[in-house]
Amino acid sequence: MTLSMHQFTSAGAGYRKSLEGWAKAGIQQVEPSAGLLDDFLKTNSLATAKRLVSDLGLRVVSGAIGVTGLWEPNPKFAANLEAFKKRCAQFAELGAPLVYSPCVASAKFTAEDYARAPENVRRVADVAQQFQLRVAAEFVRNSTFLASLPTALRLHRQTAHPNFGILFDCYHFWSGPSKMEDLDLIRPGEIIHAHLNDTPEIPRELLDLQSRVVPGDGVAPLVKIIRQLTRKGYAGPISVELFLPQYQSADPFVLAKEIKSKSEAIFKQARR
Repeated sequence: MTLSMHQFTSAGAGYRKSLEGWAKAGIQQVEPSAGLLDDFLKTNSLATAKRLVSDLGLRVVSGAIGVTGLWEPNPKFAANLEAFKKRCAQFAELGAPLVYSPCVASAKFTAEDYARAPENVRRVADVAQQFQLRVAAEFVRNSTFLASLPTALRLHRQTAHPNFGILFDCYHFWSGPSKMEDLDLIRPGEIIHAHLNDTPEIPRELLDLQSRVVPGDGVAPLVKIIRQLTRKGYAGPISVELFLPQYQSADPFVLAKEIKSKSEAIFKQARR
């Protein structure tokens, strides 16, 4: 498993400065976000955005496309799919091998909705395939449709599309309704991307989508989680994704150095 940085982590620095700071800190893999890319493209071209990545010796491993409403049945699905298609074209040009979308649904769903979902997911995966991309669904701790690892795995198996997989986020896994034994359910190839973050030592009732801390600074059993993911066949990039203002407004170079040191210590323990 190899370290990557998600641009949400240094959102305050913007597209260029985040990449420059991370590269200076020794980061080699990055996960650009649609929002920061859009801001950059107001005064620059997509070719310039791609060249910046290359000139800094970085590699794009995934794209945070900023499009939701792709996994759960909803009345805006057709519009969301069209927006997804446009982002696929953009991130494919940027050099991303895959893109992902979190499930942030808050509506109430029925068993019939879950039965309908695989067909929608196949349509999303078909679009990704047109651009030679894979697409990952991220289960989100408080989603009313896709909040746990078992549900995500079930959706993946029912969809059965070669360009569709699951994004495993350590924070959503540990702070949400999933259980450690759920890791035993994973089959090789089902997890196609991962996010690394830690859970602060506060009552779980106070946790939200943003309250994540640097890997190693919290209480999540990251060593055990990473070790099990590795045993289940995942050996790709794992991106550190943080949202708290103290991180997003920090110097990208200083923050990336800290994250790199603490994350690599976790990787080392997980290999023992």
